[in-house]
Amino acid sequence: MDEQKREDVRIKAKEILDNFSKALDKVKVKGKVLKEDFGGFRKEEQGSECDEDFRKRMFANAHSKNEDCIIAETKKW
Repeated sequence: MDEQKREDVRIKAKEILDNFSKALDKVKVKGKVLKEDFGGFRKEEQGSECDEDFRKRMFANAHSKNEDCIIAETKKW
């Protein structure tokens, strides 16, 4: 592709993005809805029975554990 065609494509792409941006500015958004369970907590409910073999394998592979809990790093990524 020669330089003139590249420049034409660049100008057309910029025009498309500018028009899209202007169209987004016109979009009206109703109020924000926040989740009730903000903070990562959930309502405790009746769960199903645990697969004991799966539980044993999970704890056997866990690097750090404390009684009935697996200690894991969160939100670092």
